[in-house]
Amino acid sequence: MSNIVALRPAPRVADPETRIAALIAGFAQHRRCEEDVFWLKENAELLNILECTGTRARGWIGPQALLPHAELYAGAEARLAFFPQYYRFLLSIVLDLEDLGMPGDTAARMAESIAASGAPEAELSDLQRMEARRLLARRDLSGPDDPGLEDRLRGFCARPGTFALPNKKAAYELTHIVFYLSEYGRRDPALEPEALTSLQFAGHLAFLEQNSDLLAEVCIALRYAGAVPPALWTGWLSRETHLFHVGQDAQAPLQDGYHDFLVCNWHLALAGEEPFRKPLVPGGMRFERAGARIAPLRELSRALFAMKGGRCADWVVMRRRMEGALPPMVLDLLDLMARETAHFDAFFEGFARAGRA
Repeated sequence: MSNIVALRPAPRVADPETRIAALIAGFAQHRRCEEDVFWLKENAELLNILECTGTRARGWIGPQALLPHAELYAGAEARLAFFPQYYRFLLSIVLDLEDLGMPGDTAARMAESIAASGAPEAELSDLQRMEARRLLARRDLSGPDDPGLEDRLRGFCARPGTFALPNKKAAYELTHIVFYLSEYGRRDPALEPEALTSLQFAGHLAFLEQNSDLLAEVCIALRYAGAVPPALWTGWLSRETHLFHVGQDAQAPLQDGYHDFLVCNWHLALAGEEPFRKPLVPGGMRFERAGARIAPLRELSRALFAMKGGRCADWVVMRRRMEGALPPMVLDLLDLMARETAHFDAFFEGFARAGRA
């Protein structure tokens, strides 16, 4: 008696134009309804990535690809009038639609309306004020008069110690500041050397956590700042991106890894590879990373906390002291980081918190 092995051919990967059209339709029509603010968020993120990675210039946006957004585009001004609190999402979507090939000048009128309303002046966050300024500038309008805004944002970036400790909110704000200051890679963000160190520190933490979403954003920000991300990080990100699974399930829960999928492919595009090489077809899609792995960051934090007064800021010394407390896989990863990435010793000095036992 012989065993019969069924061979399942890999799903066909369509051409880029077909894949991009499927992505746009999937997010526009098959995940959430337009009245959901998370619909605005998801579609703004996708369209922004398609615009800033030159999808139109590559010829990957066909004449039918933007049709799922035709109704929203036609009613965008009325929607802005009724939902002014979402002006950044709405203006971003309309700007990107036009820059991706949607005919019309709605974005300019919306930008003028937003500037006249004073909505950007009501923002409490410097990061959101910078985002509003950048959006208005895309149609040659200036935001509120705030000459110290960019200096304050650069000052936030130039504090590496902030980013040597786990703080995802601060890390994501760091990357977005670089996105806005650089106009998504279109100009020099004029960062201080300390800000580049901050990005390295944030990347170390993301890599230790095996957080491909945050690490991809850090690597994108480094590229926009004119720096080269470590090959250790970019190689790992490339593998993680290719391991993503895209399932066709319109009834699946919406809490998936869509954002991780988008930013990993954004990074892939900036690295010169072809993004979104998955069997993407029109309809509901669910985006899932490969299976969960051990989190070296958690293991390292536990071992350091347990040492109390035995902590010191020297990685070489601490490696010997923690050898029995950490799994070999974690030690191997830390050794690799120490050899192949910049500023690891300085990062570990801050992360160890040796003076706070």
